Amino acid sequence: MIEASISGILLMVRREDLVPTALRKNLNIDALVGDKILIHLPDLNLEIAGKVARTRFMGKEGFEIGIDYSDDAPEYWRECLVDLLPAPGEFE
Repeated sequence: MIEASISGILLMVRREDLVPTALRKNLNIDALVGDKILIHLPDLNLEIAGKVARTRFMGKEGFEIGIDYSDDAPEYWRECLVDLLPAPGEFE
């Protein structure tokens, strides 16, 4: 997790975590844009629903994946989640 806000989450996913070495040279995850997803945060015992809003290839670092929360997630809940998450630089 790179960043979290009241509107969504920005993730960094390493290419190695997605596919075997032989397929990495041609990997494109743009097809995920618009897909609904569910993220489970075990430390908070929380599930977050959303959809993939954007992806960006970051070279050897992997992919950034921008996720927007579902429309039915209350703004107060989103603000509380941001307060509970570690500050930037504390993510591992």
